[in-house]
Amino acid sequence: MRLLTFLCLLPILATAAPRTEHVFVFSFDGGNPTIIQQAEMPNFKRLAAEGAHSWQANTIIPSKTLPSHTAMLTGVDIAKHGIDWNDYFPLRGTVKVPTAFSLTKAAHPDYITALFCGKIKFRHLWIKDSLDMFSCGSPYTYGPIPATEEKKLVPAPQVATQAAAYIVEKKPQLCFIHFPDADSAGHKYGWGSPEQMEAFKVCDAALGEVLAAIEKAGLTPSSTVILSADHGGRDKNHFDPVVNNTTIPWIIWGKGVKKQHAIAKKTIMTYDTAATVLTLLDVPLPAHFDGEPVLEALE
Repeated sequence: MRLLTFLCLLPILATAAPRTEHVFVFSFDGGNPTIIQQAEMPNFKRLAAEGAHSWQANTIIPSKTLPSHTAMLTGVDIAKHGIDWNDYFPLRGTVKVPTAFSLTKAAHPDYITALFCGKIKFRHLWIKDSLDMFSCGSPYTYGPIPATEEKKLVPAPQVATQAAAYIVEKKPQLCFIHFPDADSAGHKYGWGSPEQMEAFKVCDAALGEVLAAIEKAGLTPSSTVILSADHGGRDKNHFDPVVNNTTIPWIIWGKGVKKQHAIAKKTIMTYDTAATVLTLLDVPLPAHFDGEPVLEALE
């Protein structure tokens, strides 16, 4: 009878197990995929070539940093998540829908979650008790910050160094890492300018540092990595609803991912990232989600 019971439970046990043990999501702010493919980014391009990739995914409209990242990390469009501003406004509080971090914590209370960002406005995504680490140049505690820090901008090398050290020490199950440099260079010098190309190169080196930390921590065989962006850009901006601004890369690599696979689906949306993250970690998708997991990319 025990053997029969075990055999009956096997399908349930098989579907309940997470597809991976660790998920790392990287966002390259301002990452126009056409420009990324021209930039000197060997780490990014290696993961794209080895894993599953699309150079034609889409962000939301308006294609702005905070609304787009909110969609990426909540699994819903702007009409549901409600963050339609693009600066840090403390009095507006945190996002009113669950994030991938809070949903992961609800399903797996023992999982470690972390967010490393280059822009302090990501604090709007920090739901209380959803993150074990929030870092923007340095670790923060939950609560108010000095007014002098409300425009804080941290370059990718510093973001990467802090993320790398934390990954080696804590081995988080869900970690989001944001590199702002290409967006800053694009606004100042233009998308595709030599200065922005250099910024993309710097961000790729930062990616390499974090990948090395994942390897050092012994997590590479049990990890899945997603590379994407909040928006593209052209000239010196990214706000107009045109293809150069709304098209983003979507790369997935590592455990449970198809190898050397060009994703055929043409309608990948940035909010599909959250759905894919939760699916990888065996977290149930809420009924209100707009996002769907990109199952085509998974083994």
